[in-house]
Amino acid sequence: MVTLWWVRHGPTHCREMIGWTDAPADLSDSPRLARLARYLPAEAVVVSSDLCRAVATADAIQGSRRRLPHDPALREINFGAWEARSFAEIDAEDPDLCRQYFSTPGSVAPPDGESWDALAARTSKAADRLLRLVPSAPHVIAVAHFGPILTQIRRARGCSAEAALAQKIDPLSVTCLHWDGTAWQERAVNHHP
Repeated sequence: MVTLWWVRHGPTHCREMIGWTDAPADLSDSPRLARLARYLPAEAVVVSSDLCRAVATADAIQGSRRRLPHDPALREINFGAWEARSFAEIDAEDPDLCRQYFSTPGSVAPPDGESWDALAARTSKAADRLLRLVPSAPHVIAVAHFGPILTQIRRARGCSAEAALAQKIDPLSVTCLHWDGTAWQERAVNHHP
């Protein structure tokens, strides 16, 4: 049995699609970071996506916890040719693909990018690897991104991708999912310590 404590990285203040774009996080709210670090289990190990916004957030909350190597499988969705561009710009360029991508998440992908299904498969594989740390680490703090966290909420709830995408996941929030050996159990979503 293991509990994954999914933490969304600090805010970037970007308004563009920044999946694999390596935008830094604003970690200036020291009291909030301190509350978050105190809330998370002291005996947990910490892992993060390899993007700087997740790495820096993990650094800020790690404390004396053991750190695992950065995991590129925990990255945000790859928006491909849509990276670092606004929704309005993408919608003007290819409204049909843009509408299909966001209204029916699944196998549709942006040009040279990643579909929701590919993101979910990649993130689930990474989460399954983290489960194998047991019994050495019954608690794992995974600092990741909006999309990967939503894929795991969907996995726990058994809901549609559309329903999962309606879930709010704020920067520096905690989503706690517990694996009991048979199924995922949702303990907290978008929690603000």
